[in-house]
Amino acid sequence: MNDGWMATLAFLGLSLFVPFSMVLGARFLSVRAKASSPLKERPYECGEEPLGPTWIQFHPRYYVVAMFFVLFDLEAAFLLPWAARAGHLGAVAMAEALLFVAILLLGWLYALKKGAFEWQ
Repeated sequence: MNDGWMATLAFLGLSLFVPFSMVLGARFLSVRAKASSPLKERPYECGEEPLGPTWIQFHPRYYVVAMFFVLFDLEAAFLLPWAARAGHLGAVAMAEALLFVAILLLGWLYALKKGAFEWQ
């Protein structure tokens, strides 16, 4: 194996070992709160007292907007590594990136035309 694979395996092993060892260590040492407080059972609303029930249903439009945000944010994250190496990749990579952005733009225009971003 080359050094890249060894470093990846070491990182993977360490990233699995640390959280599991912390959980097992806390369980083994019985790390717990000394006393439970009734204040811990109350819902936290940024310091404000909640008016009405704290468990309410939200309109699905909120979830649609959140999904669009995650979708476009993730696609923008795919462009970041490309942008870091754009000068070294050449014309073919530039054309592929422009095609990717054009497809994103078409999806955004389609959602805009369907009224997915409008509040009702």
